[in-house]
Amino acid sequence: MFRRPAAAALVASAGFLDRVVCVLGAVVAAQAPEFFQQYLQRLGGHLAEALRQLATFEAAARAAGKPWAQFVADTSANADPGVAQLGTAMADTAARVDSLGAAQAALLDASVWSRPWAFLHHLDTEIAQNTLAVFKPAVPTTAEGGIYAAVGIVIAFGLWQLLVFRPLRRLLGPANPASSAPRSATRPGAV
Repeated sequence: MFRRPAAAALVASAGFLDRVVCVLGAVVAAQAPEFFQQYLQRLGGHLAEALRQLATFEAAARAAGKPWAQFVADTSANADPGVAQLGTAMADTAARVDSLGAAQAALLDASVWSRPWAFLHHLDTEIAQNTLAVFKPAVPTTAEGGIYAAVGIVIAFGLWQLLVFRPLRRLLGPANPASSAPRSATRPGAV
């Protein structure tokens, strides 16, 4: 009973809904470059702080007259558990500098197409969560923002058509029952 009016409403609003879905897809996807930029700023801050801590530890090694690796090993092997933990902290700081530096280089060197994969490969969940907590959406006016917006349109439109519009259309049936009648093989008036 309500299938034909619902189908007619769906067909009548299809163009408008297609446009809305495309705009939403563009706006959402265009946020990726902005998120990457804000994530990179936080990543750079974490890297700068880790480098500052590492420089302090390296200065202590020089003051002790020992090479870095030996200083860390000697500190880690100290009988005092507190000093031994400091050795572990120094080694962890050096590893953190390497990890953050590799992540920053990968994101900065990545192309528009490879940046999402570089981001996922070097993802630091703590930094990403903190970035998301203060994320400010923006509409990037760069070529990268345009590319992500275009990809967002294609993905959103495709998902809309495949997962929503077409299944609804099949469920509701044709808007006009005459349009579903089989066409004759011959034209009217033809012999």
